[in-house]
Amino acid sequence: MDRKLYLINLYDYYGDLFTTKQQEYFSDYYLNDLSLSEIAENNGVSRNAIHGQLKNTTDKLEEYELILKLYEKGLKLRELINTINDKELQKKLEILI
Repeated sequence: MDRKLYLINLYDYYGDLFTTKQQEYFSDYYLNDLSLSEIAENNGVSRNAIHGQLKNTTDKLEEYELILKLYEKGLKLRELINTINDKELQKKLEILI
């Protein structure tokens, strides 16, 4: 899987654990495709500061997944759900994850 997509998926699980600024920087960089320079200029900080925050955030995302494995468990649950023949039950279970 593409690393960017992997990090975005991890962020879906763990994003609320970060500060507002970390969430903003991550969203701007990974979801809105802004450059480090653009994010730095928009926030009045150095490009290096943005890079450091993003590095810290991505490292923490991977650490959280290593410990909690929520993303991995979600993938396994989706595989199991797809084996169920009852479409209505599938939809109800998908909502839960």
